[in-house]
Amino acid sequence: MSREPMLSKKTSIAYKTEEKTVLRGYDLSELAEEGYSFCDALFVLFQSRIPTEAEEKMLRYEMGSFLEHSMSPSAASALAVTAGRPNLPTAVAAGVMTFGGVHGPGAAHGYMMNKYIERAHKEGKTLDEAAKILVDEYMDAGMPVMGMGQPQHSDGDPRAEPIHLKQEELGSNGAYHEFQRAVEKHFHARRKREGKSYVGVNVVGAGNAALSDLGFAPNAAWCIGSVSRAYSCATHAIFSMKKGRAWAASKSEPMVQMLDLSMIKYVGPDDREVPSQEERQEYAEAQKKSGEYKKWVI
Repeated sequence: MSREPMLSKKTSIAYKTEEKTVLRGYDLSELAEEGYSFCDALFVLFQSRIPTEAEEKMLRYEMGSFLEHSMSPSAASALAVTAGRPNLPTAVAAGVMTFGGVHGPGAAHGYMMNKYIERAHKEGKTLDEAAKILVDEYMDAGMPVMGMGQPQHSDGDPRAEPIHLKQEELGSNGAYHEFQRAVEKHFHARRKREGKSYVGVNVVGAGNAALSDLGFAPNAAWCIGSVSRAYSCATHAIFSMKKGRAWAASKSEPMVQMLDLSMIKYVGPDDREVPSQEERQEYAEAQKKSGEYKKWVI
């Protein structure tokens, strides 16, 4: 009598044999051999197609912008969990699990954009008109407009506007970019009319618009942000394991709140100029030769 396998599932993502691992029909090793990047493979993983050069550059730029944000809830959580000295992935997972309604709310912002863009199509309105409706409905209800404001960057999130500009430079700006720009315009106008201070777009607003224009669904965009920041959580955790104390304090240190930024003393390299791509090879070789980087290696 034949039996069905206990785990009988279907997948369109990947399969493997003794010789190869195939991702959406592409041999993963061949993608690497042909010079396709991590971001290329990520694009194939989520969208089952090879991105154009401009699309790969935009995804790489957005992920790089989101990679690190110093003592954010995710980094602080990774550090707090590391204090108990569990296995490293536990601390990384704890950091990623902090993403929610106010810390990297990727999916919620994406669904908000989709809702109002679809409404514009159904009601025969322009994206600009739909953006104004969104702002008015949210602000009339006393709700924050997702994608606007960053508490630690009171003069505006320094990551956000460059993402918008990179989209425009690469020609990857589409309906979501147009809609997000319109939201920002009407949001600023209303706050000005009400005598309120300026609040700029944040990295979620700009970054999700970019990812949506690249074809990523809201949940996929959220995952991409979480993957990016997971690398940061890992390095914070590893640093704490190598350089810090278990329980993150000693008897001679005062008790402090975990998210008090004053408790974190930066002891890394001094500010450095980023070399151009033309200078990259010479710069990197000189850096390796000097050995100065080794004191920061984790």
